[in-house]
This record gives sequence, structure tokens and C-alpha cells, in this order.
Amino acid sequence: MSNVINKRYEFVALFDVENGNPNGDPDSGNMPRIDPETGRGIVTDVCIKRKIRNYVDLVKDKAAGFEIYVKDGAILNLQHQRAYDHLKINNSTEAEKKAIAKDKESQKKLTKFMCDNFYDIRTFGAVMSTQVNCGTVRGPVQINFARSIDPIFQQEVGITRLAVTKEGEEKKTEMGRKHIVPYGLYKVEGYVSAELAKRTTGFTEADLELLWQAIINMFEHDHSAARGKMATRKLIVFEHESSLGNAPSHLLFDKVKVECVNSPARSISDYEIQIDKTPVEGVSIIEKL
Repeated sequence: MSNVINKRYEFVALFDVENGNPNGDPDSGNMPRIDPETGRGIVTDVCIKRKIRNYVDLVKDKAAGFEIYVKDGAILNLQHQRAYDHLKINNSTEAEKKAIAKDKESQKKLTKFMCDNFYDIRTFGAVMSTQVNCGTVRGPVQINFARSIDPIFQQEVGITRLAVTKEGEEKKTEMGRKHIVPYGLYKVEGYVSAELAKRTTGFTEADLELLWQAIINMFEHDHSAARGKMATRKLIVFEHESSLGNAPSHLLFDKVKVECVNSPARSISDYEIQIDKTPVEGVSIIEKL
């Protein structure tokens, strides 16, 4: 693909939740995820990538080159088979499948087809070495777990339902539980590698702009009873002049300071966000939001 990115980037995004559950933990009855040592809330990288995928899928609506590989109801082997069908590679027998898995040229073509057609593979990479083998590719965009700035309060709220499930129980009131965080401001950090984009997936400038757009808007079409009021509040991008980068990522991340100025925090206005704009040679700081 043309216009593959040629600069390294890092980014910091701040997002918040009010009276919602940003990422339930199935091992804890779907309570909001938490670091037990610090009490700070956690949102996994998988959860954030899911929001990005959903936004791209909504905006691009299966446009050529912007399909989504990992999505609800997708059968991955059938996604892989499309590459075989397009390239007219026969994989109907076990012997053929084994031969293809060992053929580097065939694997390269299959992987390229998947990268060219699926935005999330081009962005995050994918392990496609299943029964219908399209190889493994490491994506140029990687995202850390998000952590809340302060410890969160996991609140369990009792709810009732007027309607009942079964006939004959009309006089009963059904009860339920709902898990929320009254308020939490979360920080997530990420990386964009131009070298991986060039060598593996072909992640382009257009893909990059779509990524920024998706991070800014990833909660706008994700509202639900559990995640009613969530929003991206800040997106800071560090743009390097070279593909290899001009400064260590951790030093750039340290330039973003967030401090609670009114405790307990119940809105973004209870925090002060400071960005150290002292020049770093070869790095530009861009506030996308």
C-alpha cells in the first residue's frame, strides 16, 4: 500500500467514566477491573482495541481495505479462506495445508492479502496460524493497559425490574445488581512503529489518521446501560522526525502529568492536566484533543 508511515509516534489518551463500568472483570462477577495492590482501575488493551475496531467498522462500513478481522460473530478460518480463494491456492487436503505452511512465498502472499484487506490486522497485527494458515504478523500499533489516575471506588447498586420472567409470578419484584465506578479518569499509553509498518503490515498515513479519529470517538457509539457516560478527554501525540525515533518513549510519557485538585473527584474539572512542552530534539508534541 502507498504512503506507509515513515515516522515513529507515541500517544497518551485520557478518558473518563461516570456512574458506569468501563471494563468488567469476569473473574470477579463483572465488577470493574482493579489493581488489588493500589486500588487503581484497569481497562485492558483488548477492551480499548475493541472500541477502536467497532468505530472503524461503523465509519468505514466494510469499505475495501477497512474490514474488521476480529468482530462479533466472525469465524476466523473463513476470513483466512478468503485469502486462499483470492490467490487461488488449493488447501483442500492436509498435505496441501502442511506444504503451504512451509512455503514462505505462499505465506507471505496470504499474509499480505489479510493486511491489505483488514484494518485491524494492518494496525494491531494478528495470529492467523490456525487450521487455515495465513501466518502471524506483528502490528505497528501497540497499546498498554489503561489505569485510573486515582484509586477507584467499586460500587454495587441494587436494581429492580417491574416485569417478571414467568407467568404466575406477577406479584413478585425481580431484583438485580449493577456495578459502577462513580467517577474515574483513566490514562492509556500507546506506540506506533514506522519500522514495523514498513516491514510487516503496510500501515499508512490514512490508517494513522483514522486511528486518531477512532481514539477520540471510540466511546461515542459505545454507550450502554453499563457505559452510559464515557468520553475521551485528551489525546496527546508525540511525533518523531525519524522512523526509529528521537527519544525514549517513557521520557515522553512522563511529560504528561495529571493531578487531582479536588477530592473526591467527580468530574474532569477536578483534575489538572499539565503537558511539559520543554523541547525535545526531533520530537513534536501534538494535542489532537
